[in-house]
Amino acid sequence: MSKLRHTDVEVGTEIPERTFTVRRLDLVRYAGASGDFNPIHWNERFAKSVGLPDVIAHGMFTMAQAARLVTDWTGDPGAVVDYSVRFSAPVVVPDDDEGAEIVVGGTVKKKHDDGTVTVALTARSGGAKVLARSTAVVRLA
Repeated sequence: MSKLRHTDVEVGTEIPERTFTVRRLDLVRYAGASGDFNPIHWNERFAKSVGLPDVIAHGMFTMAQAARLVTDWTGDPGAVVDYSVRFSAPVVVPDDDEGAEIVVGGTVKKKHDDGTVTVALTARSGGAKVLARSTAVVRLA
């Protein structure tokens, strides 16, 4: 994939939505990679005992899916120079073959003179907005 150029985008440029599927197995793998073995991410009984509807995805896993949209769009995983989110709802991951879906999209909100753009991201799962105030500053070629 070729790298996206600063001259290729304008304010209002939309990054097409992508759907990322997350299953319990993905959470187990992520726990192993991240070291976050909190039982709310793998044990349904425990998750429900603390008031959650079911097992939930790691916040950083959810955040990473939104970042994937941007890095795939730019063609350069190193293009993200700043990234911030607020978690607004959990991604509930049922114990079935379908799992949960995270739907992520983005829009260029600002173009900077230094070759970067600010992208506002949206992320939803199960009809709920799961990331709020999610923005990435991205350096383009």
